[in-house]
Amino acid sequence: MSKVLIIGAGGVGTVVAHKVAQHPVAELVALFNSFKPEIVINVALPYQDLTIMEACLQAGVNYLDTANYEPKDEAHFEYSWQWAYKKRFEDAGLTAILGCGFDPGVSGVYTAYAAKHHFDEMHYLDIVDCNAGNHHKAFATNFNPEINIREITQNGRYWEDGKWVTTKPLEFHKDLTYPNIGPRDSYLLYHEELESLVKNFPTIKRARFWMTFGQEYLTHLRVIQNIGMASIEPINYNGMEIVPLQFLKAVLPNPQDLGENYEGETSIGCRIRGVKDGKERTYYVYNNCSHQEAYKETGMQGVSYTTGVPAMIGAMMFLKGLWKRPGVWNVEEFDPDPFMEALNMYGLPWHEVFDGDLEL
Repeated sequence: MSKVLIIGAGGVGTVVAHKVAQHPVAELVALFNSFKPEIVINVALPYQDLTIMEACLQAGVNYLDTANYEPKDEAHFEYSWQWAYKKRFEDAGLTAILGCGFDPGVSGVYTAYAAKHHFDEMHYLDIVDCNAGNHHKAFATNFNPEINIREITQNGRYWEDGKWVTTKPLEFHKDLTYPNIGPRDSYLLYHEELESLVKNFPTIKRARFWMTFGQEYLTHLRVIQNIGMASIEPINYNGMEIVPLQFLKAVLPNPQDLGENYEGETSIGCRIRGVKDGKERTYYVYNNCSHQEAYKETGMQGVSYTTGVPAMIGAMMFLKGLWKRPGVWNVEEFDPDPFMEALNMYGLPWHEVFDGDLEL
């Protein structure tokens, strides 16, 4: 039986995070050498990605994560830091699978599946992410607050006509209709999978990412920003150096504790326009996930579920030899078919709409 080490979950995550902070690579190499996993699933904070990848190389262990690297002292993320490890993983005969959550992750697999089966050329891609749930808290984030708030308060960005277009944070929004949910105000922001998808599918003329936010959430977010609590610049407090956003994270509800009273569902998918057999066509592939059903099965809310299940499937693809290739790869560079089949088997069934109104 193959061994898998998960970093960022429960007691293991606590210990590893502590060791990474103390002795970044050496402690991880010792841990990997003692446990001898075939693959490490990294669901820790993205600040730690490069450290864990370096340790995997030194210990001869394969790697999978769910979010790309970003520096701790700058709200900026891109794949270039991790892509730079490609030759080293190739030379070591090791596989690194990047961004294997839902978005990024399933969104890339959906796109690869569409390219393989439904389009000769894809021209327009919109990834749409709706959380229509209610956790009955005044304000809470659905995953790590520090990462979540950094992500949505930075400038937006989308790909159009061969270049990146920058927008102000949450500058553009429009109502989009989500299956079984209805219309929700959806905001354009930058998400990391856009970077790899336009690279790997060069016929895409425009690629954007949309996420829903309620007005109450946005009001709280504006207050947090206005009073300086979203800042990642250290300040001195009573002789101690603290980062306001990290302090805010400590007082906000823990995303892991939201599941019990969470109602409603998520809806995440890809809306694609392109050409097949000389004719324009549209395609929408998506999953809806119930927060309550996710909690009944795992004790966690739907956002955690939709990230964790794809990471498990990605590791399974590797261990079966289906996604095993020396180098550093994004998920859309592998065969999407077995992954899509596994989504239906393991709790994230997908649905397709052909030639419908994409609203975009």
